[in-house]
Parts: sequence; structure tokens; C-alpha cells
Amino acid sequence: MGARMIGTKAYGIRAPIIKSGDDISEIVVNAVLEAVKTDNITLNDGDVIGVTESVVAKAQGNYADLRQIAGDVRQKTGGKKVGLVFPIFSRNRFSVLLKAIAKGCDELFVQLSYPSDEVGNSLVTLDLIEEKGISPFSDSFDEQGFRNVFGDKTVHTFTGVDYIDFYKSMSDNITVLLSNEVNHILKYTDCVIACDIHTRARTKRRLKEAGAKIVLGLDDILASPFDGSGYNEHYGLLGSNKATEDSVKLFPRGCDAYVLNIQKELKNKTGKNIEVMIYGDGAFKDPVCGIWELADPVVSPAHTAALTGTPNELKLKFIADNEFAALSGKELEEAVKNSIREKDGDLYGKMASEGTTPRHITDLLGSLCDLISGSGDKGTPIILIQGYFDNYSK
Repeated sequence: MGARMIGTKAYGIRAPIIKSGDDISEIVVNAVLEAVKTDNITLNDGDVIGVTESVVAKAQGNYADLRQIAGDVRQKTGGKKVGLVFPIFSRNRFSVLLKAIAKGCDELFVQLSYPSDEVGNSLVTLDLIEEKGISPFSDSFDEQGFRNVFGDKTVHTFTGVDYIDFYKSMSDNITVLLSNEVNHILKYTDCVIACDIHTRARTKRRLKEAGAKIVLGLDDILASPFDGSGYNEHYGLLGSNKATEDSVKLFPRGCDAYVLNIQKELKNKTGKNIEVMIYGDGAFKDPVCGIWELADPVVSPAHTAALTGTPNELKLKFIADNEFAALSGKELEEAVKNSIREKDGDLYGKMASEGTTPRHITDLLGSLCDLISGSGDKGTPIILIQGYFDNYSK
């Protein structure tokens, strides 16, 4: 038999439409077994199953409506004048949350960052910023001041939405501000909810240091149930998605039990040691529009133990062009394979690993899963990845 010529393979696996109360572990196991049987795929030790967080949250029934979110906001802020800082520009991610938060207070000041939000959705271009002589590091605006400089419409390139107008339309008690200086919001209120995702800890710290009396994050809202709502003890409203005009699906909770159960059942039914992860947004950035995909708080809220850590890989091009520059053909092939077999257990800081991607395995695999499953109508919320942990020597 000749050498195996295909390395990593990934398959999108179709599953039934998941509803609240479904046994997600059983559905995943059955879908995987049916798929490999139908398509004549052989499972191997070290294969990886990814399950999108969306179907896990659906099966859990982890939802909250406007009334429940508003009630938790009013309880935690006092419900008078409240400020929001640095929300992302997203109909799916933030519009329902904004509508609910506005219901939970008497007056709401929403401070947007510019020229873009945290994940790269832009209000205006950098070229226009420079043309107008504006410094986004120091210049702050009310809505009219921003319009006076940049025009009456700031339409998102891909969605066609003016997010200033759109967010104001969520409630009559919303005032929009534009500033990248977090303390600007304190001119209007000392009760602030930080809406940024990956920089929220720094934002909260700076607000507290500047004298804000109440400082929360989206991760603090619905960190526990309110009046029968869903919740997430680690991330609160972060990672939520619009379910209906009046409700959101929250990020799933308690996911460790799911990945362990799926792994156990697949072992029982196949005899193979298969790794399992729950994944959300992939961690990648579009080079053209500048939008960074990761609007979830983490790529993977749960995974089996073997998926912890970062890859420990040699850069083949580097060793072939340097250490083995004088070799070619079979001699070069065998020398490279031997280097892989004999590589250090930890290549951190070594030149031989220069140019490899020092990212968490779950972030890399989650990005692969997200690209394959997509966010539309593919109907493949389960991903099978094979050969990911193989290398050129095997």
C-alpha cells in the first residue's frame, strides 16, 4: 500500500432541527454514527467532533426575553440613568439586548466607539477620519456633532444599516454618544454597563478608577436566573444571539458534561478515543472588510482534555531551507520525517517553530468548524475532523 496522501479532513454532519428539551448528546452520537455509515468513513483514535454552541443552548432551552433582561438590569442598576459603553454594531447580537436594557432604565446613554466597533464593523472609514482631521483617540461627540462632521448617514458597507439610527429606534429613551474614551460616559451618568467583549475587564477597571459608582458588564447581566430566565454564570448576556424580536438565546452553560458524555458514548459504540468540543465563533479576521469574527466570549466553552494547549510543530519550510538545504528527494524527505519524530516536546521560543501559529488548539479547530458549518442554511451543526494531529512523519 502506498503512502497516505491526504492529511486533515473535515466533514459537516447534518442533524435534525434541535428543539428545547432534546437530548443533544444522543442526537450528536447518532448523527455521527449515521454519517460515517452512510458515507463509508472509518473513525480513528484522535478524531475530533465539534458541536456548535447554538444547538446546545437550544436543547438546554437557555433563553431570555425582554422582560427578564430588563428586570435584571433594573435590579442591578437601580433603573435611573444608565450608560452603555462600546457595544458592537450588530442586529443579531445587540439589538434585542439594547431594547431590553432600555426597558430596564428611565434614561439610557449609549456610547459607541468609532470609526469601528470592537470586532471591526465600521461607522466611518479611516480615510474619512483623516480627511476630516479627526482624532478618534481624543475627539468625542454627541450624535449631532458626529453628524455635522461625517454626514447625516453612516451606512455599514455590508449590512446597509445606519447603526446610530437603528440603535436609537430601539427605544425613545436612548441618547447616542460617540467616543473611544471610556470615561466620557461619566459626564452623563455614573452607572455604566461595559458592553465590550474581549476588553471588558480593562473597561470596567478604568470606569471604577474614574469614579463610576456602579460598573457592570454584559457578563454580569443574567449571570443567574431572573424570574425564570435562562442564564450563564460565566458570561451572562455575552455570546447571546437574537432568537425572536423579543428574546435571545444565551451562550450554553455546563458544557463540560456534554463533551464528556458524547466522548464516552462514542467510545462505547465505536471503540475509538474521539475528542469532542463545543464551538462558537471562529477566531479569524476578514482581510478585506476588517471584521473580526469572534463576537462570542470564547471560541470553545468546553472541550475534552486532549484539546488543551497549543500545537507543538516544526516549520517544515524552515528546516528544509536551512538545516537540510543540501539534501533533496528521498534523502530530504527522510531527514525531515526524522526531525519531526525527534522534535522537542516543547518548541516554545525555538527557531525551528518560527512562523507556526501559537494559538490554542481549540481556537484553531473552532475556526475550522465555524468555517465549515457556516451561520446560514447548511444544516451541519456537527463537524467531524480527521487527521488533525497527524504530521508529515506518519
